[in-house]
Amino acid sequence: MAYVITQRCCNDASCVTECPVDCIRPRPEDPEFATAEMLHIDPDTCIDCGACVEACPVGAIHADEELPDVLSRYAEINAAWFAHHPLDSGIAPVDMPRRLSRDSDTLRVAIVGTGPAACYAAENLVGRGNVEVEMFDRLPAPWGLARYGVAPDHAETRGVTDMFASAFKRDTVRFHLNVEVGRDISHAELLTHCHAVIYAVGASADRRLEVPGEDLPGCWSATEFVAWYNGHPDFADHSFDFSGERAVIVGNGNVALDVARVLTADPDRLTATDIAGHAIEALRHSTIREVVLLGRRPLANASFSGPEFLALGHLPDTDIVIDPADIDDEVRAALDDPGTDPALLLKLRLATEYAHRDTGDRKRIVFRFLTSPTAVSGTERVTGIDCVRNEMVPGPGGLVPTPATDAETVDTALVLRAIGYRGKAVPDLPFDEARGVIPHEHGRVVDATGTPAPGAYVSGWIKRGPRGVIGSNRRDAEETVTALVDDFTTGRLGAPSQDREALAALLARRCPDRVDRDGWTAIDAAEKANGAGAGRPREKFTRVADLVAAARG
Repeated sequence: MAYVITQRCCNDASCVTECPVDCIRPRPEDPEFATAEMLHIDPDTCIDCGACVEACPVGAIHADEELPDVLSRYAEINAAWFAHHPLDSGIAPVDMPRRLSRDSDTLRVAIVGTGPAACYAAENLVGRGNVEVEMFDRLPAPWGLARYGVAPDHAETRGVTDMFASAFKRDTVRFHLNVEVGRDISHAELLTHCHAVIYAVGASADRRLEVPGEDLPGCWSATEFVAWYNGHPDFADHSFDFSGERAVIVGNGNVALDVARVLTADPDRLTATDIAGHAIEALRHSTIREVVLLGRRPLANASFSGPEFLALGHLPDTDIVIDPADIDDEVRAALDDPGTDPALLLKLRLATEYAHRDTGDRKRIVFRFLTSPTAVSGTERVTGIDCVRNEMVPGPGGLVPTPATDAETVDTALVLRAIGYRGKAVPDLPFDEARGVIPHEHGRVVDATGTPAPGAYVSGWIKRGPRGVIGSNRRDAEETVTALVDDFTTGRLGAPSQDREALAALLARRCPDRVDRDGWTAIDAAEKANGAGAGRPREKFTRVADLVAAARG
């Protein structure tokens, strides 16, 4: 028997250090880690100890003999990775994080954001020794995209928040929820009370199509749709037109796949998740039968991950439709090439299987590759989307998609763009408008001349751009915290003139509806209790006032 890593892998890499025979790859220090879709266990080296199972925060690891049918293919996926990347001998040395000396002053750090990037930074800081952390979020509930961005049918992925909640039980980490930095308290004021501020605010905006008609009613960003069905207070009043038989998603990354699954799911199945109640009610009246995903590049360049693509094939009432013409000579050559990367090979094999499956009178998720939108059509609202078929031609940096045919119109009343998130500028900090990130060097915020901004740091998507999964933030946070601790121990950080109790008093005066950790605990318990009454894991509060009231209750 051996253990197998499966679809829900978050790349947190907690399992790597727990493995006594070092058979989990890629490791954070390996070059493949930055682009890996998941981690893998070498079946020939695994000694069946189960240490990785206990370490996994999202329940992604199973014994190969106990894999359910929908995950059975992962034994092959894990083994295939090591056939392509043979396990090296010996255990590579791991650099231990630099700890503060016992006689050093207390390091106080404010972290703006409470999503995974912020939480990994706080966890790393707490592990350095004599540190106090103040965590801020403009919403009354923490966890960022782990709460408001993960698909509701991926409940295991949200399990990472349980790990964070357990790590932050002590008063070393304080929550200041329903407090907006830049409005309720300034960056300069934070530095009056803390040695440093880490901004882990994510990427809450989205990229635009930049085509005519994009602002017509009925054309939305996937960012808005995902936040709506996950109960984000900023989007609770949105409404989407599900009256047609077709929806079109521009993009074919994992977010696009999440949205397609929600649009085609049986609402009765969604009631077993923590999807917002208003979303279930709206989807019960949906007449959408087909969701079309448009990707401007060919199949081999699709952005979705192999595990998410594989999971589509197990949807109970939905056909996955791929044109057999997309399985072209290039795809067939890659399938026959023993040097093809295992992650790409999995996607190509799955696409080939889907292209030759029989379809019936069921809902459909249709993939259209090499297709770009040229306009969103309609007068008062969306009635369709105009698109062209592309071909790949030589261009700057390699082959680029170029329109090759006349436009066609795909009829639809709902267009969702899922072409990437984008960071937003933060008050009092420099911002790279072109990339949508805060410029930095190893996590230290820098201005246009490369000069560090004293006491300012970044982590997560606002630092590196919107790429990677939840666990990718762990290594990212370690780099930032290491830079911060080095600056503290070498005297490059100014000492705050006020302590954390003065900060708490200031916030109490300015933000009477501030929610602390006890308040969040009350919200969490109330949501779970409300959900239990309806046979659901939780029923989220979708209004700020209701969240605050639950915190006071």
